[in-house]
This record gives sequence, C-alpha cells and structure tokens, in this order.
Amino acid sequence: MAKQKKGIILRSLDKIESAGNKLPHPATLFAILAFSVILLSAALQPLGISVEHPGEEGTIVEIKNLLSAEGIQYIFTSMTDNFIGFAPLGVVLLTMLGIGVAERTGLISALLRGFVLSIPNRFITLGLVTAGIMSSVASDAGYVVLPPLGALIFAALGRHPLAGLAAAFAGVSGGFSANLLLSGTDAMLGEMTIAAAAIIDPAYAANMNIAMNWLFIAVSVFVLAVIGTWVTEKIVEPRLGSYKGEYKEKLEGLEATEKKGLIWAGVATVIGVVLTLLLVLPKGAPLRGTEGDAMAQIVQSPFMSSLVPIIAIIFFIPGLVYGIVTKSIRSDKDVAAQMSDTMASMGTFIVLAFTAGQFVAYFNETNMGLVLGVYGAELLTSVKLTGIPLILLFILITAFINLFIGSASAKWAMMAPVFVPIMMQLGYSPELTQMAYRIADSSTNIISPLMTYFAIIIAFAQKYDKKMGIGTLISTMVPYSMFFLVGWTLMLIIWMLLGIPLGPGGPLIYQP
Repeated sequence: MAKQKKGIILRSLDKIESAGNKLPHPATLFAILAFSVILLSAALQPLGISVEHPGEEGTIVEIKNLLSAEGIQYIFTSMTDNFIGFAPLGVVLLTMLGIGVAERTGLISALLRGFVLSIPNRFITLGLVTAGIMSSVASDAGYVVLPPLGALIFAALGRHPLAGLAAAFAGVSGGFSANLLLSGTDAMLGEMTIAAAAIIDPAYAANMNIAMNWLFIAVSVFVLAVIGTWVTEKIVEPRLGSYKGEYKEKLEGLEATEKKGLIWAGVATVIGVVLTLLLVLPKGAPLRGTEGDAMAQIVQSPFMSSLVPIIAIIFFIPGLVYGIVTKSIRSDKDVAAQMSDTMASMGTFIVLAFTAGQFVAYFNETNMGLVLGVYGAELLTSVKLTGIPLILLFILITAFINLFIGSASAKWAMMAPVFVPIMMQLGYSPELTQMAYRIADSSTNIISPLMTYFAIIIAFAQKYDKKMGIGTLISTMVPYSMFFLVGWTLMLIIWMLLGIPLGPGGPLIYQP
C-alpha cells in the first residue's frame, strides 16, 4: 500500500518536532548559554560599548569582561550564591512541600473527580475545561488526573472519549496560566520577573509581588472555559464523529471515605483561610501594612511578601487532614515520606536551577542585560513599534519559541532578563510583559510535541484509538490553541485599552 502523503501542516509539525528534539536538555542549554555569556563578554568589552543607566542619571554602564582576572574570581566565588540565589528555587520548593502532601494523600485527585462528577451532563464540558484550568494550583497533577478522567466521562455518556480527553487537556495545559487562586507558577515566574525588573529599577522591583497578574488570570478562567467549551462542542467533537471503538466505560463515584476526607479537608481550608484573613484584615494585624489607605496597606504589606509560605500552608493542612481521615497518613513518618518523595521529584528542576542561576547571574554581572535593554528599546522606538503592535509581536515570538522549549520556567529565565528591561525602557510594566508571556506560553503548550506531558497524553488517547499519534493529537488540539491565543490576546488588548490593573500592585505602565 502506498504511503499517504502528509499535508503541509503535518510536514511543518514534523520539522518542528525534529528541530526541537535536537535541542539539548534545558539544564545543558543553560550551561551553554552561561559559557556563551562569558565568551561574549570578553569579545564585547574591548569594543567600549556603554550606555547611560536608565534609572541613574549620569551613570555610565559598560560591559564587564568575565575572562579578566576579576571576572574569573567572580565566576568561582559566586557559583554557590548564584545557585542558592536563583529566584524561583526557594519559592518552588517551598510551595511544592505543601502541594506535594495534598497531591500524594489523594486530595487533589478526589477533589477534581468529585467536582467533575457533580456537574449536570449538559454542563459537563464546561466543568471539565474549568477543572483543567483550575488544576494548575496543584502544579502538574491535572495532566495525570483529568485527561483520562475526561475520556472516561465522555465514553460513559455515549460521547467520543477523545473529545473529553481533548477538552481536559486544553484546560490543563492551554489554561495553565489562568486561575482563581495563586499557584506555584505565579511564584516561580513572578520571582524571575522581579529579578529582571531590578536590572533597570531596583526600587521598583522591591515593591513588586507575585500576585501581580492575579486579577487578569482570575477573569481569564471564565473566558477560557467558554472558549474551550465552544471549541469542543462545535469543532472538535463534530470532527471526531461518533465513537465506534470497543472500549466502554463505567463511571464510579467517590468512595465514602473520600467524601468524608473532602468534607474535613474543606473545613480545614475554611479555618485556614479565616485565620489568614485575621492576620491581614484587622487594623494592626501582623501581616497588614501601616502606610497609605486601606487598599495600600494590603497591597504593600508583609502579607503580599508572605504569599509563598501561605500557599504552601493552605495546601499542606487540608492535605494532612484528608490523609488522616482516609488513612493514607497514619503517622508523622508518612508525612515526611510524602514530602521527601515530592522533593525527589523536583530533582530535574534543581539541576536546571543550578545552570540557569549561573546564566542569569553572569548575564546581570556583565551588564549585558542592561545594555541590550537600552539598545533594544532604542531600536523599537526608531521603527515606531510600540503599544499594542509591540505586545502582539512579543506574544507571537513567545508562542513560536514555546514550540521548541516546553518548560515555562526555562523559557522565562532566558527571556525575562532581555525583554523585561526592553519593555520597561518603552514604558511598559514588568507585570504586563509577564502576562503577555504567560498568554503565549500557555496557548501553544497543547500543540508542542516537546511539552513534558505530550507523550503521556498520547498514551491515554491510544486506549481509545490505537492509531493515535503525534500528528493526530496536534491536529485535534490546534483549534484550542488558536482560539485560546486569539481570544486571550484580545482580552489583554481590551484590558490595556480600559487601563485596568493586572493585579494588586500590577500596573500596565512602568513609571520610574
């Protein structure tokens, strides 16, 4: 039988997959970038390239040579500090300590299953997409729980199981940067954005917080849920047609122990939230600020600087209670083991943090980020590319890069030191730059073969269609990706035109 000729889209996707597979591991990539910065600094320093520091009038900044005697001393003496001081390292590990307990006791899985199974059939697609979007509070747990659950539910209802899998995958991956709650993603990206902003204006960076995008991402939940539901029911499901496979499913609800655990975990969550509010809202509360009006005392407060440990605690306590009720935790040894297992799973991230920390530190030490920011801003100004066209270009660049580098933290660690200073020079806030990045990164996750969980999703899908491959899955997910990207970008444009802050202390415009 003659081999069927692939269309231009699948051929293009094959080339993207091939090129992406040739890229080194992200940890290796950052090591290469770090060495490149060292060599480039030695090549550029003799050229006498300099700029005036945008935040310090009259201060001239030159590129430092890291192959000089002083530079080599810096490389060796700063290596440990560069690793420990890598902005996302501490916040990600601390957040995951709490989330890990909630995940490994089964709380996250039971919560997601309970939510989806409690929804009337006519709203099941909307509920599934929404659950996927909200699952990002538990880091990557949604990838493992929701796509197979979505397929199971659709099959049990007589609908095509791959449509259910696609809807859940779209919510989990495409909506990863939308949530009603703050998550580890906010902490991880926010710390890198703050560090990048400090290149231009340390004083401005000192007043930033990881909730800088919260208002926008909260509203995004509803927008993306509607888009994902519409795409599923109007494009994806009709294209798949009726399911003619042999695999049938039977839905099983939560067990009595799981329900009891969820009830007590809910009580623990309410108590935890109330206690947190008592530490913030009353006048004179220990986590409330003391300067400005009531809103300023909340935005610029110890509470906003304490969001990472608060998130960890809010997940840890309900997870602990759930584990005790369901007997998945029988002693303190079980808790310690679950937290240890979570940290063990973070090994790849820790290795990545070491090499990424060196790259970011070298980039800042050489002043290359500052110089590039000033020259980049001047270039964009000279071609009159500002405002909405500039934001659109940045989103498109990020969306394209995302096809080759799946890790959100890896991409932002490379891009933030370059693009945040450039955008600040043009008058756009680091908060806006980060939000534009998050839109592009999430939207094309679901069509990147290099995304970490892509192979797992294919394995789930092959349960219902043994012929399912990369091209088939991508073709199924492309409508979600395109509509998410367009719809979310339009939302950001409208947001900018209305001048609404992106979150607490999250302006659109940068004002030194």
